[in-house]
Amino acid sequence: MKRKITQSPTSKLIVLTNDDGIESPGLLALAREIMKIGEVLIVAPRHQQTSMGRAFAGSERTVPFDYQVDGERVRAFAVHATPAICVRNAVLILADREPDLLITGVNYGENIGNGVTISGTVCAAIEGASLGFPALAVSVETPPEFHRSHSNAIDFAVSAQWARKFASMLLKRGLPRGADLLNLNVPSDAKMSTAWRWTRVSRNPYFRSKVVETPRGKRIRGYEVNLDREIPERDSDVRVMILDRQVSVSPITIDLTARVSQPVLERWGK
Repeated sequence: MKRKITQSPTSKLIVLTNDDGIESPGLLALAREIMKIGEVLIVAPRHQQTSMGRAFAGSERTVPFDYQVDGERVRAFAVHATPAICVRNAVLILADREPDLLITGVNYGENIGNGVTISGTVCAAIEGASLGFPALAVSVETPPEFHRSHSNAIDFAVSAQWARKFASMLLKRGLPRGADLLNLNVPSDAKMSTAWRWTRVSRNPYFRSKVVETPRGKRIRGYEVNLDREIPERDSDVRVMILDRQVSVSPITIDLTARVSQPVLERWGK
């Protein structure tokens, strides 16, 4: 027998979304863990939206979705649009009160290096941050061939537990001063006993486009990992997660202004 949705007006409201689509096992694993610490509202793309970044695209058609976690129904909606639009619909229309936290993921594939703004997972969190809500993006290291799948070959259990760990800290302590969101990346072989470290987003690309020769000339066909073990900065997300095999947590700000001193700007303009 299905259990009814239970809600408490005093519980924390936590919005969940992703870019892999509402039927992703990664989202289900996340919901299973986050339901232990608050009331969950799921608003996710109806279909795959990987690598959509912060795009505003799609029909924006939003429909209720029958979502169950271990037999318990969860309030959920599927949106025929991008993750960023899902976030806007969630916090501006569908939530019955202001969310306490927005979490995106768990994503098929790590979101590290200077390509993070390609990610629908990270940019959904950025969208939430732009609206003034604390946000957490969560990804697990995954081979590229699984990035657009809903494969059950990927185990999301540990990464979802890491998401709950940081969600609990965010609800208790808030974001670190100066940060607008956190980007959490979990190695594929991580356990809850694995060490975690604060990291910076690497300036280097982690994924690169694959260029192949075709009868019509060179074409881009997907992407691959681009890792030079001598390049990743010591405190970067790439080094900590890929080389050191530790959980990477990058505080991110939506202030895109470069840290250039006024004297430098004044000299440059002369």
